[in-house]
Amino acid sequence: MNHSTLSPSFNNNPKVPLDFNTLHTIPDSHEWNKSTVVDDPNTIEPIPIIDLTDPNAASLIRHACEKWGVILIINHGVPMDIVKQLELQTYELFSLPSERKACALRSEGSLFGYGLHRVAPFFPKLLWSEGFTMLGSPMEHAQKLWPHQPDQRTNFWYVMEEYQKEMKKLSGKLMELMLESLGLTSEDVEWFKPKTGLDRAQSMLQLNSYPTCPDPDRAMGLAPHTDSSILTILHQSISGGLQIHEDGIGWIPVDAVPGSLVVNVGDFLHILSNGLYKSPYHRAVVKNTHHRISVAFFYVPPSDVKNGPLMKLIDDDHPALYNSVTWAEYLQNKSYLDIKPKQVT
Repeated sequence: MNHSTLSPSFNNNPKVPLDFNTLHTIPDSHEWNKSTVVDDPNTIEPIPIIDLTDPNAASLIRHACEKWGVILIINHGVPMDIVKQLELQTYELFSLPSERKACALRSEGSLFGYGLHRVAPFFPKLLWSEGFTMLGSPMEHAQKLWPHQPDQRTNFWYVMEEYQKEMKKLSGKLMELMLESLGLTSEDVEWFKPKTGLDRAQSMLQLNSYPTCPDPDRAMGLAPHTDSSILTILHQSISGGLQIHEDGIGWIPVDAVPGSLVVNVGDFLHILSNGLYKSPYHRAVVKNTHHRISVAFFYVPPSDVKNGPLMKLIDDDHPALYNSVTWAEYLQNKSYLDIKPKQVT
């Protein structure tokens, strides 16, 4: 895939997303040239839908993670009423006037609050999207967003915290299945031993808004990238919009299946698996008929622990492909010109 359009030195992005509701054309600052989505998705193998209660779930996960790096999961245990409330509260947030959303603007050097997507500064064109990132309770931000609506901010706070609890539980379950699929157990990862109460993984919740776009073929919701997580769990509204890139095929839509969640392999699971599991390039496209939202939960390793290929996956025939690195180091050094872990040289 050609990444010649990316520029890590681009730093002229405004701090506040545009008020997209006032735009009837695409500004030059937001105009992209996009590759065509695969012409006939029916000619390719569909993204697997995996039932987590299936006794063969681990082996199905392995096949999907090696081939695609992304799966749809059902019977995942997350109450659908929480998911519906999550979607409602996300729409409530992004439906606020621009000046109100700006009250919770991300401060300089912070990852949390309202603003542009984290990858936005690394691209030469701006994105047709806005985001809100949180770690734990969003109450402080909610007070700024709804200063005179205590019921609304309480509802927002409650739903976001409950959803994060469900995601943390699901992430641990998925991590155990991912390890099992590799022939490993939680004992093989120093910081992940949930049976002893030790799971030092961190997490973040990212709410994304992709407003209705007057000319979606000339705009980009979220530019091509891989996630720096171990794994990412995504809920997307029924209008869809997520796409993954498959070499030799192009951009493939990941449809929104009712009741399912999308799980994709992040860079650190790619590293831990010694390259067995694919960390897929993905992007989000926009539409002229729907205001699309998505919510991404990022499950990431402890920031201060060195992570490399797991020892039981390394032997004379399968040497380590990657050096050990902490998550903090990886984030600092990750290049969006490549957007992949660097192999050992």
